[in-house]
Amino acid sequence: HVQLVESGGGSVQVGGSLRLSCATSGAAWTSGCLGWFRQVEGKDREGVAAITPGRGRRYYGDSVKGRFTVSKDNAKYTLYLQMNTLKSEDSAMYYCAADLGCRSHSGPTWHGTMQYYNYWGQGTQVTVS
Repeated sequence: HVQLVESGGGSVQVGGSLRLSCATSGAAWTSGCLGWFRQVEGKDREGVAAITPGRGRRYYGDSVKGRFTVSKDNAKYTLYLQMNTLKSEDSAMYYCAADLGCRSHSGPTWHGTMQYYNYWGQGTQVTVS
């Protein structure tokens, strides 16, 4: 079975930092590729970051590149998203997601779109003001 549970969201000032966590089940961790997404009202869910299970190769959406860092702890089955220099436009519901077939990764390319991911957490709200 697959479970994903986000935490760490909250309110932060513009320019501040926040660290999100995603606790996963063993099935999600060992069999899938994991990523972070975000969504605001009336907009499509946007790919934020991803990291591959083996070599730990990182991928980022253009809007967060240079400010956000994705990482993982294999012992804890936990995915992280360190968010720095936060902007008001970063305000969103943040989700972690699992692509069990790793089809979101095609060679060096990450397809950070919702259609590639099979399972989702409940989300954690981030508000930057």
